Amino acid sequence: MLHHISLGVSDIDRAAAFYDAALAPLGYVRVWEDLSPDADDQAVGYGVAGGGDKLALKQRSIGQRPPGPGFHLAFAAPDRQAVAAFHAAALAHGGTDNGGPGLRAHYGPTYFAAFVIDPDGHPIEAVFNQAV
Repeated sequence: MLHHISLGVSDIDRAAAFYDAALAPLGYVRVWEDLSPDADDQAVGYGVAGGGDKLALKQRSIGQRPPGPGFHLAFAAPDRQAVAAFHAAALAHGGTDNGGPGLRAHYGPTYFAAFVIDPDGHPIEAVFNQAV
């Protein structure tokens, strides 16, 4: 259903460093960039190597704010180890813990996830939802 989603960020360099690190354990990479120092329309895109973007980050230095309560963005992880590595990398690169790696039985018996807040305040999650 979704082609891609874009998030506004206040500092594209900081956001790109965060997402480069946090998404790598999940198998996602920067697939394009349009970086021009001091330009407010700079952007980067993430997806699987060789594919198009599913997540775009766009610098909006004025008026950028995360969506309100109820919003979060969940990334599919290939396994539980990747969920844990996502969480560790996100925290090491400026993210805030919002729920460490673990089973979330209230979402389902195999729902293994970790939650963080990115440096711009966007709530994100990595999830592996398969029996091991």
